[in-house]
Amino acid sequence: MNYKLPFGQSEIGNIVYVKAVAIADLPDAIQDEARAQADGADTLYAVHREDGEQLALVVDRDLAYALARQNDFSPVSIH
Repeated sequence: MNYKLPFGQSEIGNIVYVKAVAIADLPDAIQDEARAQADGADTLYAVHREDGEQLALVVDRDLAYALARQNDFSPVSIH
């Protein structure tokens, strides 16, 4: 699932954080769409700026990293 959010560098920096997010923990407004596009997965991956703003929500960790790098960000995993 690719949930469109503004994805651009800011004055904050170029580090972004990638973390696993349970679909059940997402806002109700996007849970149904997330489940439909997650292909049976219970977890999605969120990409956040250093200030905590969510930039993207994708179905695959590798996709989250690739998306960050394509936009000149340095991804870091949050465990």
